[in-house]
Amino acid sequence: MNPIMINLFGLEIKWYSFLILVGILLGLFLVSKEAKKFNLDKNDIFNMCFYAIVVGIIGARIYYVLFNIHYYRYNLLEIFQIWNGGLAIHGGLIFGAITIYLYCKNKHINFVRILDILAPAVILGQAIGRWGNFFNSEAHGFATTYVYLKNLHVPEFIIKGMHIGGIYYLPTFYFEFLWCLLGFLIILIVRRFKYVKVGTISSLYLMWYSFGRFFIEAWRTDSLMLGGFKVAQIISALLFIIGFIYLIYIYSKGKYTNLYNDINKGRVI
Repeated sequence: MNPIMINLFGLEIKWYSFLILVGILLGLFLVSKEAKKFNLDKNDIFNMCFYAIVVGIIGARIYYVLFNIHYYRYNLLEIFQIWNGGLAIHGGLIFGAITIYLYCKNKHINFVRILDILAPAVILGQAIGRWGNFFNSEAHGFATTYVYLKNLHVPEFIIKGMHIGGIYYLPTFYFEFLWCLLGFLIILIVRRFKYVKVGTISSLYLMWYSFGRFFIEAWRTDSLMLGGFKVAQIISALLFIIGFIYLIYIYSKGKYTNLYNDINKGRVI
């Protein structure tokens, strides 16, 4: 695949960067629309998202570089070339969440509700962003055959894109795209339930994404490693457990307490 979307007078715009931008803009639209329902100040939401996105991207890069320090210690300038790929979503989630927590604490906004509002936007952005991996010919799985991919009902254009250096590879980016897209739709449905509680959506996000990522990561050949273990699988297992325990915790309380769709509770910590 050609990673370059367009070349304007020598200025290259890559698919990877463009798709990240699309994911961010769609995410901001979804977040602003939902936040309006709870009468949250649009300036607060914009500023919070801006800081979280910037810090999240930096965090995603730092996370990736740290687990590839054996390479980047000899290629320091490449650390800043994020348009070539190399953003670890878990790093972005961790740094972004810390930024949002600090902002919410300062502005007296309900942090967990904000996470619930952000969750659909985040998982949709992840789905869109995976196509950037496709154009960069990265985040793929093990070597396979054309027939095997056809039997999995992988679209023809993806099979062609996964034909790299004369070898066909499993399009794990595509499987994660489908998993995230399905998760996005499920979250939107669950969010409309009458008795859904604050924290449900973010817990569901952690559990859904982490469950899928854990198994998809097992097929990938470019995973970040810690010793003999894949870092993404370790983090996915931890996040799944956190989401599951928190879900049990919030539903151990009364049925009518702390409901997500209570529009009068947007700014209560």
